[in-house]
Amino acid sequence: MEPVLTLRGVVAVLGRFPALAGVDLDVGAGSTVLLVGPNGAGKSTLLRLCAGLVGLTAGSATVLGHDLRTGRRELRRRVGYLGHANGLYDELTVEENVRFWARIARVPEPAAAADAALERLAVASRLRDLGVGRLSAGQRRRVALAAFVVRRPELWLLDEPHAGLDATARDDLDDLVREATAAGATVLVASHELERATALASRTVRLEGGVVVDVA
Repeated sequence: MEPVLTLRGVVAVLGRFPALAGVDLDVGAGSTVLLVGPNGAGKSTLLRLCAGLVGLTAGSATVLGHDLRTGRRELRRRVGYLGHANGLYDELTVEENVRFWARIARVPEPAAAADAALERLAVASRLRDLGVGRLSAGQRRRVALAAFVVRRPELWLLDEPHAGLDATARDDLDDLVREATAAGATVLVASHELERATALASRTVRLEGGVVVDVA
């Protein structure tokens, strides 16, 4: 089976700084890979590169069969990226935000899909007609997860996904990751919550100085 992700000598320069300095990595379908390493090691940049949000400076990279030098736009509909920002629009309601992302991903019956995602993330019905700008940080994070899940990505790219969630929501997220990989999706996650994230992971990749230094 062809790997979901194949990186060879990948270099990504942000400004003048090589955030990735020669990464080699293969990731197979249905796996959950935990990225660990100190701040500045390149974890977030690696996730953003795989999402097509950071350009490839040197080396070769193929994600879901797309060459990142030429196919970044096509790739973005097949991957989901959840970073420190929630990717929500404050002027839209909760329901409008999730439906928007369902339409962007060309999900069949986006309204029904949005309802199911909000229900799955236990977003209360009383919140669904509120503007996102009126929500608490924890409520926004739940809505962001619903907007992520509704896209049904084949590759999940999660950067500190448990941040801002209460204990129940963290457990819900872990269940979602397990359900996704059981259905054939692949997950890359960077997290400082190592005990929780390690329980999810089938492999651990350590980065330092923009390169992979260990795979376990």
